Amino acid sequence: MKKYNVAVAGATGNVGREILGILQERDFPIHELHLLASERSAGSTMRFKDRELVVKDLSKFDFKGVHIGLFSPGASVSSRYAPIAASAGCVVVDNTSFFRMDPEVPLVVPEVNPQAIAQYRNKGIISNPNCSTIQMVVALKPIHDAATIKRVVVATYQAVSGAGKEAMDELFEQTRCTFIPGKAVPPKKFSKEIAFNVLPHIDQFLENGYTKEEMKMVNETQKILDPAIRVAPTAVRVPVFNGHSEAITIETEKKLTAAEARRLLSQAPGIEVMDDPATKTYASPRDASGKDATFVSRIREDVSCDHGLQMWVVSDNLRKGAALNAVQIAEVLIRQYL
Repeated sequence: MKKYNVAVAGATGNVGREILGILQERDFPIHELHLLASERSAGSTMRFKDRELVVKDLSKFDFKGVHIGLFSPGASVSSRYAPIAASAGCVVVDNTSFFRMDPEVPLVVPEVNPQAIAQYRNKGIISNPNCSTIQMVVALKPIHDAATIKRVVVATYQAVSGAGKEAMDELFEQTRCTFIPGKAVPPKKFSKEIAFNVLPHIDQFLENGYTKEEMKMVNETQKILDPAIRVAPTAVRVPVFNGHSEAITIETEKKLTAAEARRLLSQAPGIEVMDDPATKTYASPRDASGKDATFVSRIREDVSCDHGLQMWVVSDNLRKGAALNAVQIAEVLIRQYL
């Protein structure tokens, strides 16, 4: 089997560490592995399989001879270094938001639009969608193929891991200190305390009243699945460490019963249906954490709409919502293109 030289940019972050774990789990055919991060992290070591690898400075790294770059260093950093890597012949799979809406850069979820990967030849870059978009379009794809989705209304319940390690630490400390009289941890990563609270505010507010996170779901769903689908999102941060949940209402052109939808979803790649009201069986973030699948529960017909469905969708936002999706793209790349 041919092996490939791989670079992981942002290797020391939450998603970078998850990428390394998934590369190991899936036995990705690696010849040489380069771990890249900021100058501050350069010189530290990280373990991969049975080896200790030294983290290198991304700003000084020469990408010549690297086949695939898995990038998750932040949008501003990717905007500078992904084109440098691509110009050296490295195909970049970028997990940041910077290239997602570039018409020349494919935005890919392998279970939904793997054919778009071929467009990597435009700029040498493939973009990974937003975590909340990924799990939603995985669940929407079989419904759209069967009945053509017209409109989606979605409310997200997003874990703090989506905002990074500091956000997870903030939730932990605020939760712990809630029970210590006179002790309080003021919010830094969030606009209000996140412990025992929910915040309908992820990313910046825009002039139209939506947040950037919400408009990502609109624009990315239309680019990946169908530009005719109308999406109305509300993105909410909840005091959960890991695993995003979404309550999704779907309106279709053709009527689809709950039983038909359940059958289609059960047969779709990347989906695990976990739905039995009689036994109180449904997915929660804890069920999804550490798992590759997108879990679909509470599949039912919308009582307010003749051609409507409702469902509850849960996924590990660091795995399928970021790292796993990037590695799956790389797997298609080496299987079909490189």
